[in-house]
Formats: sequence, C-alpha cells, structure tokens
Amino acid sequence: MIKTFLILLILQNFLYSSQQIILVVSDNFNSSKAKLSCYEDGKKVLNTIDVNIGTNGLAWGIGEFKLKQKNNDPIKKEGDKKAPAGIFKLVSTFGYYEKQTFNLNYIFLSKKLICVDDSDSKDYNKIIQMPKLRPKSFEQMRRKDDQYELGVVVAHNKDQKKQAGSCIFLHVQKSKDASTAGCTSMSLAQMREINLWLDGSKNPILIQVPKSSLKEIKELFPTLPL
Repeated sequence: MIKTFLILLILQNFLYSSQQIILVVSDNFNSSKAKLSCYEDGKKVLNTIDVNIGTNGLAWGIGEFKLKQKNNDPIKKEGDKKAPAGIFKLVSTFGYYEKQTFNLNYIFLSKKLICVDDSDSKDYNKIIQMPKLRPKSFEQMRRKDDQYELGVVVAHNKDQKKQAGSCIFLHVQKSKDASTAGCTSMSLAQMREINLWLDGSKNPILIQVPKSSLKEIKELFPTLPL
C-alpha cells in the first residue's frame, strides 16, 4: 500500500512539473507519419506539424513510466525501425554549431562524437567521444547528410537495457516523406523553432503515442486541450 502510494506521488509530481509538452500522435502502431503539437502550461503553442517517425511505425519504449499496453502491442527493440511510444524527458539539444542560444542544455557535435548502439557496450545508448577501443556498432553524430544539424535528445531507455533501443532523437528530416530508423524528424526550420522554444527549467517531455492511447493521456494530463 505504501509502495503504491509513493509510486502515485512520484508520478503526480512528474506530471505537474512538466510545463512543456511535445505531443506526437500517429494513427496507429504501423504508421510512419504523425502529427506533432507543442503545449506550455496547458496551452497550445506553435503550429501543429506533420512529422516522420519510424519506417515500421511505433513500439512501446522505456520512458518515465508505463502506459497501458495490450498483450499484442509491439515492444521497442534495437534495429526494429520503430520509434518508441511512451512518455520521455527531453534532456538536451544538439547541433553542428559551437555556439547556440538555447534554454535547454546544448551539445556541440564535433567529429569525435558518436552514439553507441552496440548493446554489449558499457556505453550503449550514450553519446560519447570516440574511445580508443571502438564499439562494435555506433553512429557518427556529425553526419554528412545534415540530419543532425539540429536536434533534441530523447531520454529513452536511460538504464541501458540490452536490445531495448538506442540513440533516439528529434532531428532534421532526410526529405519531406522520408521515414526514420526510429527517431522523429521534421524540417530544419521546424526543428529550430522547437529548439528555441524548449526550456530546461520547464522540464520538457515528449509524449509519443498512437491515437488509441489519447484517452489515457487526457486522464494523466487533464489540462491539455486535446
């Protein structure tokens, strides 16, 4: 009973401390397209935009807490080309320019930075400088195609559970209709607008779900004008 009460208290504190919310909603788990809306203090800000998500749609990821899931719902796995569904903290912005005036922690992407997707590495799901002993699998953060020219780190699978998915970001789209390997993408102009809006003092979060979960989101966040 005490444990349940504490869990509810922690959940409540988390929900009420999040003043900035990015909501991404797809039609279903199989769709590679979604709508993105931004909210601050329970009010809609910025314009709703079309975004690209995983080539194979969505799958439940590991976020701040578990939403209701059906037995046959897909679960996020490394390399499945599905974007994670759930509720996640947004912890950093990143980009190719050394100096940026953002209100959320900024990571300058030098040529030495990588994100590790080798599930057996101690640095799995982390952005690090290339070590002397290279991981078996990783991606360069300073990409030649400029998809990471600006982006946001999504805190998915923070405890580095093996094969549960890694290197999840909001980032610049490859092209207007190009789906992703598991991230959420949009135009450079749209990405910049979101980066300028995000404020670390307002505990921003990403809620990314199929339409079937919107009722639960409304119950958890009753002030959101959904």
